[in-house]
Amino acid sequence: MFVTLPNMVFSSFIFLFCFLPIVSVFYFLSPKKFKNIVLLVGSLVFYAWGAPNMLLPLVLSCTSDYFLSRYLVSGKLKDITRRKILLISVSINVALLAYYKYMNFFVAEFDQVLSILKIGGISWAQVALPIGISFFTFQKVSYLVDVYRGTAPRARNLPDYILYVSLFPQLIAGPIVRYVDVASEIVDRKTSLDLYLAGLFRFVIGLSKKVLIADAMGTVADGVFGMDPEMLTLQWAWVGVLAYAFQIYFDFSGYSDMAIGLGWIFGFHFKENFLRPYQSLNITEFWRRWHISLSTFMREYLYYPLGGSHGSKI
Repeated sequence: MFVTLPNMVFSSFIFLFCFLPIVSVFYFLSPKKFKNIVLLVGSLVFYAWGAPNMLLPLVLSCTSDYFLSRYLVSGKLKDITRRKILLISVSINVALLAYYKYMNFFVAEFDQVLSILKIGGISWAQVALPIGISFFTFQKVSYLVDVYRGTAPRARNLPDYILYVSLFPQLIAGPIVRYVDVASEIVDRKTSLDLYLAGLFRFVIGLSKKVLIADAMGTVADGVFGMDPEMLTLQWAWVGVLAYAFQIYFDFSGYSDMAIGLGWIFGFHFKENFLRPYQSLNITEFWRRWHISLSTFMREYLYYPLGGSHGSKI
């Protein structure tokens, strides 16, 4: 029987004043060969904090990825066999994402259909949604495809791969990190006082965006959207729309800033995820500036494989 605790988010008291200081102390006092172990243990504790029963599926799926990826390396097997293994490994991850994220919805809809047909309902225990499952699933898929393509090295061991997937700075809200971008830093990375202070400053900027702006704008948006429709004037509708626009931007970009800052603290360099999207002049530019790691993932692993602009209508 697991004890269920609230999920640990970057703006929570437990993260700011307990988890992060403890992990930082152990990390910087540990010899170089143990630093990855400290980060791995810390990341697994971070993930398991709110839902310890979700830790096993994460570790098992990572283990499956790691051992299947050995057959994806060019030259190991025939291309057709490698392609089949890639399909199996990607399907496992997509199936887990679909199960945890959408099974409750589909069962509820099917149960409603049965009730309309006056047929007995389904006895179903709600499936808990693992935090960050979309982000780490995208990372796992990108790793498998890049190893298959030969654009990324295979992880040197299973702990390295699990660390890549579960690294707590970017686990719950991105940015989506490709293995090729951090492979060398997982093996060997440099830390310094300047980088630590820069990371701390970037983290504080992101925390301020989240707590001081996003949460405040969220309160305004919720108040407006919760009004009686008959009382909702045009002016208040615009207040709600603008408040929500600021809320969603500063929430997402704030978490990205905090993730990038935490990465710098521990010697990792994650790519920027937002580039002033509300200054975009058109929807194409906005797509390139908003959640850059997600749009890049969609382009590299969905749009281009389907043929890009030269694909068929289907």
